[in-house]
Amino acid sequence: MVPLMVAAGESASSSLTGASVVSACALLFTVASFWWLNARQGRLQAWEPHSFAAIVHGSTARLRLPLVLHNTGPKPIVVQDLILTFPDEPASHLPLLWVSSPSRLQPGPDEEAKLPAGFVVLGREAQQLFLEFEAPFSGFLPEARDYKAQIQVRVGHRRGWHPLLTFSLRAANIIDPDRYTVYNNAPLELTKEDQKRADAALVELLEEHGDGSPPGRRRQGDPSDDGDADTSG
Repeated sequence: MVPLMVAAGESASSSLTGASVVSACALLFTVASFWWLNARQGRLQAWEPHSFAAIVHGSTARLRLPLVLHNTGPKPIVVQDLILTFPDEPASHLPLLWVSSPSRLQPGPDEEAKLPAGFVVLGREAQQLFLEFEAPFSGFLPEARDYKAQIQVRVGHRRGWHPLLTFSLRAANIIDPDRYTVYNNAPLELTKEDQKRADAALVELLEEHGDGSPPGRRRQGDPSDDGDADTSG
C-alpha cells in the first residue's frame, strides 16, 4: 500500500511540475507577444533617393531630397532634427542644416515656405516627405564625381545624432549649379555635351571665389569663426 501511495504522489508531483512549466511558458509567450506587437521600440529606415534638387550659388549650397521613412516598430518615433553631412570630405565641408519641408521636389516661385518642425512617424508606417538642407559657406562644390552623403537624425527616445541613411550623391549630374532644379541620382553616364557643361559651370563657380578656394575654407590670416555650431549632440 505504501509503495502505491508513494508512486501516486510522485505521479501527481510530476504532473504538477509539467503543468507549471506549460503555464509559465504560456505566460512568457503572452508577455513577449504583447511587447513585440505593442510596446517594442523600432528604428527608422530610409532608402537612397532616386533624384534630388540642387543649387550652389555663390557661397550657399542647398539640396532638396525626397525621402521615405519607415518605422519598424509599433511605438511612434518623434523626429526632432536632421542634418546632411559628407563624411569623407575635408573638415571645411560643414553640415547642411534642415531648413525647410517643401511639398514637392521641383523648386518653384509659387512655393509656400514651410519651416522645419518635429514630426511623428507612427508605428509600422511609412511616410514620404521632402527635406531641404542648406548651409552658407558649406565648402561643398559640385565636382563631377560621386559624394558619400549621410543624413543624421535626432529622435525623441535617444540622445545625440545617429546615422539614418548613407548614400551616393551623384553630383556629376549637376550641370547647371546656379539654377535650382531637379537632377537624376541614378548612376548614369553623362553625354560629352553634358560633361562639358558641367565642367564649364564648375570653372565659372570657382572663378567667382577669386582665389579658387572652396567657400567656407578660410585663407591664411583670416580671423577664426567662433560661431560654428556644435552638432555632436
